[in-house]
Amino acid sequence: MRDPAIKAAQFLRAHLDEPVTVQDAADHVGYSPFHLTRMFTGTLGVSPVQYVAAHRFQRAKVLLLAGQDPVVDVCMAVGFSSVGTFTRRFVEHVGTSPSAFRRLPDRVADRTPQPVVGSGRGPGRLRGRVTVDAAGVPFVGPRPHVYVGLFARPSTKGTPVSGSFLVEPGRFLLDGVPAGRWWLFAAAVPHDDPVGQLLVPGLVTAMHPTPVEIAAVPQPGPGPAYDLTLSPAPDWVTPLSVALPPLAGLDDLGDGDLRRSS
Repeated sequence: MRDPAIKAAQFLRAHLDEPVTVQDAADHVGYSPFHLTRMFTGTLGVSPVQYVAAHRFQRAKVLLLAGQDPVVDVCMAVGFSSVGTFTRRFVEHVGTSPSAFRRLPDRVADRTPQPVVGSGRGPGRLRGRVTVDAAGVPFVGPRPHVYVGLFARPSTKGTPVSGSFLVEPGRFLLDGVPAGRWWLFAAAVPHDDPVGQLLVPGLVTAMHPTPVEIAAVPQPGPGPAYDLTLSPAPDWVTPLSVALPPLAGLDDLGDGDLRRSS
């Protein structure tokens, strides 16, 4: 049942500048709004409404980095009438405020990349390896930076519960992971493009197909390894909402408790 959901996503993406509704997308693919929403969420990890919102915030990110228009103008340009609501929703999706996001390219350009290991206060530890397939190399180069994060849902909205930064594809470690069911996600980005690391125009990503279970009591032994192979995402996937660089140790712009690996 993927095809109707994908067709609906393509329809919504093509009509983002219009007051498009779930009913419009449902009519386009011949399903009821209820059944479309269920199929859509199962395929893309977000509802149609959340999908449209993710695209709106992606456009807001582009506008914030493209010029010096006031945040209020960016807010109106992406369909919000209240700056307060826009800012609150932007933080929920991106993980940092619009003004702080606008400063991130300079922060990314000025720092020397070092591996970062997510360090929280939970009982879990998660390890694995990230690789980029041959189809992804033209988009991100042979030695891209890699961001790894654990999210509460199968989407990249907001701040992850734990994250890590790799200077190139390879092994990762997330330590102190809270107990629960989390979705493991990774993205590769060009190492020499600060703006590209924020907008990620060509998604080279992967999400583990099933949630990762972290027990409340620490388990003996190293535990399973979770390997991800990153590849170019089709154009209908949900845009990457979270601002990736806070995972790389820019602690004052993110909510995570991150420490550099030795």
